[in-house]
Amino acid sequence: MTSYSDTLRSDPRIQAAVAEMKDLISAHFPGTTYVVSIGDDPVGVYLDAIVDIDDPDEVMDLIIDRLLVLQVDELLPFYVIPLRTLERVLASMEQDKLFSAASAVLQSARS
Repeated sequence: MTSYSDTLRSDPRIQAAVAEMKDLISAHFPGTTYVVSIGDDPVGVYLDAIVDIDDPDEVMDLIIDRLLVLQVDELLPFYVIPLRTLERVLASMEQDKLFSAASAVLQSARS
């Protein structure tokens, strides 16, 4: 018996949407890596796009119009989640630590 997740994965419209989004994102952000999975909140196919940029909203700005057409007009349960690379996340965390430390020094200097 074929499960719903197998049906979603094998749907040619979903496969075309995944390929289209990968092509669109990779054209603007070379080196992007992807993970395709089935999610359940909401149920659908999820494309994680792991991009080496500071602000993953840049990816959404690029794809949002087409993604909405796929979701609303074509009724595809398809979602794109842009994510920063691990290196970018760690660098951001380090920067936040430095900012917090500098802020604490300024606070204590004012006291």
